[in-house]
Amino acid sequence: MLFNSLNFALFLPVVFLLYWLVTHKSLKLQNALLFAASYFFYACWDWRFLFLLFFSTFLDFFTGLKIQNASTQSVKRKWFWLSIIVNLGFLGVFKYFNFFADSFAQLLTLGGLKVNLWSLNVILPVGISFYTFHGLSYVIDIYYSRINSEKNFIDYAVFVGFFPLLVAGPIERATHLLPQIKKPRTFDYPNAVDGARQILWGLFKKIVIADNCAVAVNQIFENSGGIYGSELMLGALFFSFQIYGDFSGYSDIALGVARLFGIELLRNFSLPYFSRDIAEFWRKWHISLSSWFRDYLYIPLGGSKGTTGQKIKNTFVIFLVSGFWHGANWTFIFWGLLHALYYIPLLIKGKNRVNTSEIAADKLLPNFKELMGMLSTFALVTFAWIFFRADNLGAAFMYIKNMLKHPGTFLSIYFYSKYALIITFILLMIGIEWLGRNAHHPLYLIDRLKLRPLRFFTYLILMGWIFLYCKGEQQQFIYFQF
Repeated sequence: MLFNSLNFALFLPVVFLLYWLVTHKSLKLQNALLFAASYFFYACWDWRFLFLLFFSTFLDFFTGLKIQNASTQSVKRKWFWLSIIVNLGFLGVFKYFNFFADSFAQLLTLGGLKVNLWSLNVILPVGISFYTFHGLSYVIDIYYSRINSEKNFIDYAVFVGFFPLLVAGPIERATHLLPQIKKPRTFDYPNAVDGARQILWGLFKKIVIADNCAVAVNQIFENSGGIYGSELMLGALFFSFQIYGDFSGYSDIALGVARLFGIELLRNFSLPYFSRDIAEFWRKWHISLSSWFRDYLYIPLGGSKGTTGQKIKNTFVIFLVSGFWHGANWTFIFWGLLHALYYIPLLIKGKNRVNTSEIAADKLLPNFKELMGMLSTFALVTFAWIFFRADNLGAAFMYIKNMLKHPGTFLSIYFYSKYALIITFILLMIGIEWLGRNAHHPLYLIDRLKLRPLRFFTYLILMGWIFLYCKGEQQQFIYFQF
């Protein structure tokens, strides 16, 4: 069930009304409804994988109790590793088995041996990378005595499988979400209205920006051999905004939907394309994943402590693992490697925490240094996205080669009708997000407009564009494949 589908447009109001009109007097009933709604939501993808979701949830719930009540450290460690191995085992089998089998076969071929290794013909369960990481963080936090185990299975199952975040995040922490699930919730009209505004903005970014960019990106990447370099550059730019509009749009919808039910999820994007260096970009892009790897991998490895060599090693590990998390393809690993190479000079010079303040604070426009930092960072990120989008490394390098071989002109492309409208929408999105960069989402600023008709006119314009570009066949979100 897609957020941008008619099915979800019917599903959400039904659950919302039942939640606030039927179950509002009982926290247990509210959580039971969220549990049932979340499992129904997931079953709409493929009911066969409900067992995998339930088993993973029950495993971590059960091992969490065992770790909490363990009489000795060895027993505690046994249950801890059982959860880790089984969770990563499921993730490895469904997501990475074929990758390792194919890579091993190719390695043997280079050595002169031709083999046909067995591969799995299975569908990747949607959301497995996300709900697996929910459970892993929960078990790790219990093992290190950061939290106590949850004793109510339904409450824990809602934490893992809450339907707004189930298939593409954000990756929540038990310390943040579980207390909200266990706390009585009352309807907050202003918060619900603002949640609806955030949903509207997320739909605009997904349907109007990302889906329109996707059409151009697919055409350009699939025919890159016979296209001018300037158009290939434009294709890379479009993919930058496609993946941003797609994933940050999903996150906005997820956060907005959760707020309708009185729950605040972790912010997953903080206008990353306004970053002044690559370190700031990673503090603002896919924040829940970046912070997960920081807390559960980077810091345990030693983080930014120790010798320069150890810092560099830890940085490479974190970025390579981040790339591999995104998919079983060398393109993602190379994408992670590129970002590590971008980041390491800042780390060595001790400048990875320079740009932590608000950009263009109390000013309408950035200064020259900030503007150059934003443009150069965006250029580096966009170049790396080419590898993220390409089918394989060979295709990525060929795309770059063709991009530099026949430069062409940007002017002719800009005024070419099929691209001019997309560029206009992108510029509109950039302008709105820049003006609303200090808010938790840009449409929050509309509430400050004193004239109510002007507010409603703005909403109607956005909804009109959404309905205009919402095709009969909804486009899936990119991160569902991860």
